Amino acid sequence: MNRKTKRLLLTLGALLLVLALVCGVYVGSYYPAGTAAAQALAGTEAVTVCPIQGGLLFDGPGTQKALIFYPGAKVEYTAYAPLMLALAQGGLDVFLVKMPGNLAICKVNAARSLMDTYAYKSWYLGGHSMGGAMAALYAAREEGLAGLVLLAAYATKPLALPVLEIHGSEDGVLNRQKLMEGEQYLPDGALSLELPGGNHAQFGDYGPQKGDGLAAILPEEQWDLTARAILDFAL
Repeated sequence: MNRKTKRLLLTLGALLLVLALVCGVYVGSYYPAGTAAAQALAGTEAVTVCPIQGGLLFDGPGTQKALIFYPGAKVEYTAYAPLMLALAQGGLDVFLVKMPGNLAICKVNAARSLMDTYAYKSWYLGGHSMGGAMAALYAAREEGLAGLVLLAAYATKPLALPVLEIHGSEDGVLNRQKLMEGEQYLPDGALSLELPGGNHAQFGDYGPQKGDGLAAILPEEQWDLTARAILDFAL
């Protein structure tokens, strides 16, 4: 091996090491779940929160319909427990997916194994922010879904199933231009809802998010409004 080849290999090795370190720092930095989420994980008399392979099942009184939910990027997946609990209490069981590195882009097809494992008459898929975008990508090629729920997210591929899109009026993270452009991919009859006073982060319980607007409503109100809209859409 000549000197030039050795130098090239050393340079490539150094670049890979730097890339690995950068990725490690990026993945290791995330928004942790808050106290409301921890409380919701305890469940209620009507809803049992069960650990499953790849996430959690919020098992409530409903038996026919279920929602698979992809969390937002760099957000601890349990942060969405308050909203998931409200949905399960309302009759829609929920599978909350734990994504590798808290990035839904790393496991876009997570819904498939759940749909193959559990028996529900109707399956819905949803997600928040990047999780919603990845859910939309999966839904664009999956024929076994009854509907798609996008929270502060937009589609980038044509969709041929019922869609509910929800965002907050004070959301400072969502790209409004891309949201508008994404409307061309939605089917006729798609529902879009803007929550007055809601922001980006309050779909979950993980505190303020960089670049987000200041919410004019409490997190509990945003969870309640969101849960009602999703239950009206799915049930």
